[in-house]
Amino acid sequence: MQKETIVGQATASGISALNIIRVSGNDAIEIVNRLFQGKNLSIVPPRSITYGHFGEPDRIIDEVMVSVFPEPQSYTRENMVEINCHGGFLVSSEIIRLLIKHGARMANPGEFTLRAYLNGRIDLSEAESIMDVIGAKTIDQLQLAQKGLRGDIKKKVKDIQTQLLEIIASIEVNIDYPEYEDILVISNTILKPQIETLKTKIAHLLNESQTGKIIREGIRAVIVGKPNVGKSSLLNSLLGEEKAIVTEISGTTRDLIEAEWNLNGILVHLIDTAGIRDTTDIVEKIGIDRAKKAIADADLVLLVFDQSEALTDLDEKLLALTLTKKRILVGNKIDLGNKVDLEMEKIINVSAKNRKGIDQLAAEVHRLFLGDARIEPRSALFANSRHIGILESVKSSLDDALTAIRNQLPVDMVEIDLKKAWSEIGEITGETAPNALLDQLFSSFCLGK
Repeated sequence: MQKETIVGQATASGISALNIIRVSGNDAIEIVNRLFQGKNLSIVPPRSITYGHFGEPDRIIDEVMVSVFPEPQSYTRENMVEINCHGGFLVSSEIIRLLIKHGARMANPGEFTLRAYLNGRIDLSEAESIMDVIGAKTIDQLQLAQKGLRGDIKKKVKDIQTQLLEIIASIEVNIDYPEYEDILVISNTILKPQIETLKTKIAHLLNESQTGKIIREGIRAVIVGKPNVGKSSLLNSLLGEEKAIVTEISGTTRDLIEAEWNLNGILVHLIDTAGIRDTTDIVEKIGIDRAKKAIADADLVLLVFDQSEALTDLDEKLLALTLTKKRILVGNKIDLGNKVDLEMEKIINVSAKNRKGIDQLAAEVHRLFLGDARIEPRSALFANSRHIGILESVKSSLDDALTAIRNQLPVDMVEIDLKKAWSEIGEITGETAPNALLDQLFSSFCLGK
């Protein structure tokens, strides 16, 4: 239980109909009660809404609706109060100022959720899922986040921990109580298949996580080509809006233009780039350099050709530049000709101007990254990069344990790697997470969360 009472605005700052201010801590109800003019909040029914006015005796700030959540039946498992007031900048700031004057302090970013975690209401994976719910931009992202929030990731972690502990416990019993004749003598021969089974399960979770990561984080797709092949037109066509300026003048796009495209559940971060060519124009040259860096950082390159003319030396250079990248070749202006044909690689032909072939291009992007994968209603996927990194570390520790077995080391040496794996998997839920990690994770939350 935290000693200090904290306050924070849970709604976004700005002009709005309503704002919600949260107060949490031992003295939350008492502090709000001093400033609330209405029923005594210490005796109102829990989780009810009470109407009144907020302010000091000689100055009313606003009429408010107040909800009281006595411990432990609250978001933080502490005494908690939510004040619904009118929107705007001044009302909420004045209410917070008075609450601080009467004993509360301003909450740090994410401190309400941190307290929920520290007080055992949620684990670390559920806390991260809260931010994923808030930040979701596609339905698939939201579904993925909700599965983490309801504890599906925690259940999978607990299952792995239980299996590891059973193996570790069997080793410990053999080491500590060798005189017992009725217990199974644990040898490397017995341990090896158990560890291999667990390693296979981790490998399966890691394989699934690639789909989860794509859904959670999206992909970066850069549109590349020589000047005037219709890159900006393609961007506009994919988005269904006029995001980029389109003219017949080569070199119109000189800097990166970024936009987000929801492709059937995949959030695609589209980047339109300057046409790549040799130039003496300083500004255009900077844009081209940025385009090349965007190619290096991209998950996918959409390399655009002009189907109204034959392949040029510059097209060939771009093919070589993007050879090692995951890419889709796009033949634009198919309504004006069909002069580009590469025998060794498929080309998706489109007319960005007339929106022909765009559905086929979208389907190809989806196929490249997700194939036929879908989020099953009851399936939880590891999607967070931190979680995936931990799973990879656990798999590595299990590999070390199997190496120790192959080298015929005693079981107590094998146990060292198994204990390491158990400690690592606990970092996902926060069971074994260091304080520095907690500070980093919760600092990304908003003040009122």
